[in-house]
Amino acid sequence: MGFTIAVDGPAASGKGTIAVKLGALYGYPVLDSGLLYRAVGMKVLSQGGDLADEAAATAAARSLEPSELEGPVVRTRAAGEAASRVAVYTPVRRVLRDFQRTFAEQEPGAVIDGRDIGTVIAPDAPAKLYVTATPEARADRRWKQLVGQGEAVTYEEILADIHTRDARDAARADSPMVAAPDAVLLDTTEMTIDAAFDAARRIVEAARSRRETAKG
Repeated sequence: MGFTIAVDGPAASGKGTIAVKLGALYGYPVLDSGLLYRAVGMKVLSQGGDLADEAAATAAARSLEPSELEGPVVRTRAAGEAASRVAVYTPVRRVLRDFQRTFAEQEPGAVIDGRDIGTVIAPDAPAKLYVTATPEARADRRWKQLVGQGEAVTYEEILADIHTRDARDAARADSPMVAAPDAVLLDTTEMTIDAAFDAARRIVEAARSRRETAKG
């Protein structure tokens, strides 16, 4: 395995931005695993399917193409809700795990963010972060992002979405959204993105130092 950096946490915690910045710093490819589920959910809908149909969601996951992770549609509020719906299906998660694990194990390293990277996808990752923030702070960030994209939504609607998604993600039987025992907690509630990134960089540098020491 290369030097895998696992960045977990709930929606709108800042983990995606931190992951991208870490990838740029170290020259590692970055995977936003949430896009996989967003793309699956939107594929089900685009085919006229029902998000409550586990078989349709599993079929969409099996036929997913990398190009479907691109474009503005997977960044919308609807895509986020669809992702949360299809991610509860164990067969969907199993289909997408192989892709994520292969990505995480590449040399010389990779950054992958999600909700179960450090616990399920890459439990042996040398650097694990669990990025979080209060629901209110996360809702404010997501609301501003969506409004900036031209979506007509209220802060109250987004806060309700955040609470619903948190409850759904925490209840997943096979991989509930929890911090890995050896992950470093990073609460970004009161942080600017620059401060959050600097804190994340220091966490990763400490992990890199430990790995070098272990190699002798």
